[in-house]
Amino acid sequence: MESVAEAKEESYLFWKNLILIVVFLTIAPLTLVTSLFSLVSLSNSSRTSPEDRGQVLGKIAPSGFKVYASLPTDLPGISGAALAADARVEIIRQYLSNYNSPLFSYADLIVSAADEYQVDFRLTTAIAQKESNLCKIIPPDSYNCWGWGIHSQGSLGFTSYEEGIREVTAGIAKDYLKKGYNTIEKIMSKYTPLSNGSWALGVNQFMSEME
Repeated sequence: MESVAEAKEESYLFWKNLILIVVFLTIAPLTLVTSLFSLVSLSNSSRTSPEDRGQVLGKIAPSGFKVYASLPTDLPGISGAALAADARVEIIRQYLSNYNSPLFSYADLIVSAADEYQVDFRLTTAIAQKESNLCKIIPPDSYNCWGWGIHSQGSLGFTSYEEGIREVTAGIAKDYLKKGYNTIEKIMSKYTPLSNGSWALGVNQFMSEME
């Protein structure tokens, strides 16, 4: 009986070992082939050109997947040319718009004339506010919003708002600033010498509203 049992056990061990050997010989080659295929794929991927990789990223990914690309180094933006000059024009434009002034369309000219004659860009607008409520109270067809050249026989007139802006700005530079009237109070002493100080107070206030 013992010899029969031993024979059965030996037969069982033989077939068990045989099966393990067959399984090993089957799996090992598959593992080796899979590893070699992976190495070849990675090698090909590393040789892909930047242009080809860009084309791959440009394709639509299957549903459920997202393709991420790094942001460009140079982002589009507003150039440094959007300078304070542009902001000054907008300040004047908004101020004139708030008072429904006829000068609204001339904000660019007001600032460019101020730059040309080296005058504070707010000054002529502030004077116009003080003298004529920004051109709403002026002699008919005079285009004189600044009380410029007023005398006992009448007041100076211009042919257009453009002419008025240029003439007044140039006159302030030539007859006031270059002659030492370089504060609102000093300008008042010549511009409207009979004022009790309210003219300078008003012009200063209007200029501060355009800061």
